[in-house]
Amino acid sequence: MTTVAIFVDTQNVYYTVREAYGKQFDYRRFWARVTANREVVTARCYATDKNDPKQRGFQNTLRTIGFEVKLKPFIQRADGSAKGDWDVGITLDAIEYAALADVIVLVSGDGDFDLLAKKIREVHGKRVEVYGVPKLTANSLIQAASQFIPIEGDLLLG
Repeated sequence: MTTVAIFVDTQNVYYTVREAYGKQFDYRRFWARVTANREVVTARCYATDKNDPKQRGFQNTLRTIGFEVKLKPFIQRADGSAKGDWDVGITLDAIEYAALADVIVLVSGDGDFDLLAKKIREVHGKRVEVYGVPKLTANSLIQAASQFIPIEGDLLLG
């Protein structure tokens, strides 16, 4: 059976799906699709923690589906901007699991991950599937992936 490691840039997915469609990502349908006939080695969602009850409920839903939720504190800077970026954490975990899984699934439109996708394909010889909102996913990431799967249609809630 094909093994899969799943990495979800939760903040990126939330904001791009909301901006493009005014809807939410259907994590349950995504899980059913991406894990069909595959053995899950790891499945991780990366998010910031604002210590909000609604957010905690969402995180518990993700855990119920089968995801490990990795949290980083939400940091509000003095100038009003915020920090809660998981790019390095996602990259380190994906590189680690590239040796253990046949397929790496990355859910993000962030072009910073194009180097990661290329590295996993070229160095580890693994398939990299990228899920993202078509009009908000960096072209460089789409090109670096083995396959780009658009987040649209049945992967949307609402």
